[in-house]
Amino acid sequence: MPEKKSILYVQTSEAPERQYAPLVLAQTAKAMDIDASVYFLGTGLKVLLPGAAEKMQLGSFPSVLQMIRRAQDMGVTFYACEASKQMLGWEKVDLIPGVKIVGAGTLNDLALNVDATMWF
Repeated sequence: MPEKKSILYVQTSEAPERQYAPLVLAQTAKAMDIDASVYFLGTGLKVLLPGAAEKMQLGSFPSVLQMIRRAQDMGVTFYACEASKQMLGWEKVDLIPGVKIVGAGTLNDLALNVDATMWF
């Protein structure tokens, strides 16, 4: 039996037009039976603040929050970078539910262990 493939998508931006590609790709990966995770880094973390993603909606796509929820329901894992949180001056912050705050070493570990990474 072939080993299950995995892809890591890294989101570095808070720009609404850059949110959809990793979420669409992560959902597509899960539909293809590929493990998928999304790691938010730098100012990309601002998307995870409660209320931020639901205000982002472009064209005929659902809101970014709906895209995140759909991906979570499909089993996509979401991470937020602890060092980026500190860079933004957030000592204590609430993020949307279901996001794991992890250290920078986790990104290195994930990148070394997945079959592909894509940065946005």
